[in-house]
This record gives sequence, structure tokens and C-alpha cells, in this order.
Amino acid sequence: MKLRRGREYRHGRIEIIPMIDVMFFLLVTFMLASLSMQSLNSITVKLPQGDAPNLQHKEPVTLTITKNSQIFLDKTPTTLATMAFTLKSMLQGQDQGVVVNADSAAPEGIVVEAMLQARRAGVEHFLIAVKRE
Repeated sequence: MKLRRGREYRHGRIEIIPMIDVMFFLLVTFMLASLSMQSLNSITVKLPQGDAPNLQHKEPVTLTITKNSQIFLDKTPTTLATMAFTLKSMLQGQDQGVVVNADSAAPEGIVVEAMLQARRAGVEHFLIAVKRE
């Protein structure tokens, strides 16, 4: 006569599908978070070396000056003659600050002239973008 156990012993299983779903969710979350930290309103230039605190502004207007003396407001190309008018329309209802994103090989005279045009447009604060050492 064969005796039966009172309760059948079942082996535990680890369900891996919900764990994969959670990992993909975390991956997408971190990807979107890292994209939101990027400055997407500027043209890529070689920044000078320096040590500066992090920017604590909400989406400021970026003034980019390339080594070829081209001037961009955010990603819109402009000239010194039309820069004040263009910048004034971009700054309506915002903090009167501009991030100066000048290439280290850009002529200093063009950078200063662009900053003077921005001052004529009503800019109160300039923030200089640098690459951390």
C-alpha cells in the first residue's frame, strides 16, 4: 500500500516577463530624462575651458557665435544688424537673460558686438557657456 502525502509540494517559479517590462520602463525613463538635460537650442561649438556653476534658468535664449563669425539665436541664423529686433521678439515675457555660447576660436570683437546688440534689445543678464575641465 502506497501512502500519499497530505499536501503536494510545488516548486516556486520566478516570472521573468514582469521584470523585463519594469526594466524597459526604467530604460525609457532614463533615456527621456537624459534627453531633457541636453541643450537643444544651440549649435555645437568648441567651448573654452572654465569652471562655472550650473545654470538654474528655465529655457533661456542661447546666443551662439561660431568660429566663422556666424551668429545664431537658438538655432535661427541672424546678423548683427537684425539681431536686436529678432532677440526682442524672442524675449517677450521671459527672464531677460541670454546664454552666450561662443566658440573658443571666434573673434572676440564679434562676440562683444553681439553682446552689445543683445543689450540694446533689453537683455539684462549674460551667462557665458564653458566646458568643464
